[in-house]
Order: sequence, then C-alpha cells, then structure tokens
Amino acid sequence: MTAAWISGSGAVRPDGTAVVEPAAAVTVVDLDGLADIDFGDTEDELTRRGILRTDIDACGPTLAGHETVSPIFVDDRLVLLWAGEPVRTPEGVAAGTPLAEVRERYPAARHLDAPQGTYRFDGLLARDGDRAYLFLHDGGTVHKVIAGYADWAQRAFDEGHAPC
Repeated sequence: MTAAWISGSGAVRPDGTAVVEPAAAVTVVDLDGLADIDFGDTEDELTRRGILRTDIDACGPTLAGHETVSPIFVDDRLVLLWAGEPVRTPEGVAAGTPLAEVRERYPAARHLDAPQGTYRFDGLLARDGDRAYLFLHDGGTVHKVIAGYADWAQRAFDEGHAPC
C-alpha cells in the first residue's frame, strides 16, 4: 500500500502488492515548480527553451508536455502553476484526493472560506516560507492544486482569479 501511495498510482493488485506506474507517467509539482520549469522563470526564457507555447488555441500560454498545467505570469515572471490530474505534489496530493488525506499530509495548512454567494471553492493553503500549495476543494475532495509564490496564491484565492 505504501509503495502505491509513493508511486502516486494508488492502485493495488488483488494480492496486496502495489501497481507501480513508470516514473514518466507521474508529473510532480513542488514548491520550486516542475522538473524543467522554475517559479521566477521569464516568459521569454521558457519560450526560448521551447517550453512555453502560444500557438495552441487555449485561454493563454501553455506548457509543452504539461497539458493539465496552466502557468500564471506576473510582470513576465512565472508565479503560479494551476495543476490538474494527473499532476501531484511530492506528498501525492492531486485533483481527486480526499480532503482528509490532504489534512494528514499538510497538517499546518490553513483553511480558507470562499466568499458567500459565489460558486468558488474553499481552499487549504499549505505555506512554506514564500511558497505555498493552494488546494481548492468542495469540502470533501480536491478539485485543483495550485503551487507557487504564497502571496500570489493567497491573492488568487482572495480575488477569485483563474488561468482563464
């Protein structure tokens, strides 16, 4: 079971052994960014490296090889990554993770209430220095994982911003 959690697959064979996914199948977003993308990188830098794409019909720039991740830039610098399934934190949290598991893995996370009368999700902000994860949830399950600079994650939650 532990190997399944570490691998991020969560799948277990009938004999109780973990089904381990190939490492390439799991994308991890941590508080530095992604394997080939760091918070603070510029749009020009990522475009020059062939990572940032603007030629795809989307609501904004996209990241090559990361179809479920939306970058947020402020003053030409990457400040947040909005990640959908199958992207996970190093602790295994992804869209679809039960909230109870998030609280176990991030016990110091602070609860954030969505404004009354809106259709926005509540949040859990797990801060580590100037970086944080923001987990948007419906009270039972994570719907979106946002990673990046803590102040920008808090601001995105407070103001209701999204990639589109």
